[in-house]
Amino acid sequence: MLNFLYYPVSAVMWFWHQAFALVLGPSSGFAWALSVVFLVLTLRAIMIKPFLSQVRSGRRMRVIAPQLAEIRRRHAGDKQKMAEETQKLQREHGVSMMGGCLPLLIQMPVFLALLHVLRYFNRPGLTFEQNSAIGNYVFGPDEVRSFLEARLFGAPLSSWVRMPQSLLDSFGAHVDRWEVVVVAVPLMLLAAVATHVTARNSQRQQLATQTVVPEPGTQAAQMAGFMKLTPWIFPLGVIVGGLFFTFPIAILLYWLTNNCWTMVQQHLVHKAMDREDERLAEQRAAAAVVAGDTAPRPGARPATPARKPGAKPVAAGARRAGPAQVSPAARRPAGTSGKAAAGRRKPGARKGGRH
Repeated sequence: MLNFLYYPVSAVMWFWHQAFALVLGPSSGFAWALSVVFLVLTLRAIMIKPFLSQVRSGRRMRVIAPQLAEIRRRHAGDKQKMAEETQKLQREHGVSMMGGCLPLLIQMPVFLALLHVLRYFNRPGLTFEQNSAIGNYVFGPDEVRSFLEARLFGAPLSSWVRMPQSLLDSFGAHVDRWEVVVVAVPLMLLAAVATHVTARNSQRQQLATQTVVPEPGTQAAQMAGFMKLTPWIFPLGVIVGGLFFTFPIAILLYWLTNNCWTMVQQHLVHKAMDREDERLAEQRAAAAVVAGDTAPRPGARPATPARKPGAKPVAAGARRAGPAQVSPAARRPAGTSGKAAAGRRKPGARKGGRH
């Protein structure tokens, strides 16, 4: 059903095995173990961008948490209005609920495909000879046999703690159960610790973005109580699966690598984003200080513009001459004195005298 995922995943593992086989040999247990490790690292590197989108969405939710709480309080009786206001606020701040769920939706089928490929090397119910005669997607029968014979510190990568002794004996050379336990149990415990740390970090980030405290007795409160147990349930599942179920050493190696990557990625990404948030907060604070210094005080007159250098101040009440104001002397014709101009009468004018 998921062949469109099984083939690419097995192809990535095949590529890394071919690369390490050039140095360590095609049947080396370390070459196969490193191919599993780098298969996980390759898939996780591809999904860094969705993870960053998820973290940014969670941090924006933390910023708008008080506003979301206010919307819920104000529109407690109108669910439709509450949903509209919530979506509007999320759009304004670039928060996408799908962006927070997208990494999980991508990771689940990919890592189910990875687990399936690893399990398919050693199909339950088949003997060593039967499994080694069947291919595993891009791996041919010879490569499947090489994987089944590969050992890590003496234990076959495809073996598990409660593997029947008849299957252990079918690996060719005799394999004692204690050899499997010595390798599987430390991997199991390390994977459980890494799972606990990553689950607690994820829970801490989720609680930081929580906007409403669920009321006791409600379904939301029961779900919140279950989420508090997840940092302990998931590691317990790794231990139980490793001890009592068919969790081969290769799958325990995958689980450990995956959770170690998550643990380191969470630390580095959140630390970098904390520094980014601090830098943005400092820039906003500096901009607010500058705006406060330049703004006029309440009741104060706005500052007058500065005069140009060399310009004379204008006395209060003085009228500025416009371009239409011309002196009387400038109106006289050229070459005419003041007396001549005064003695010249208009036509029809009477001579002045005493009456």
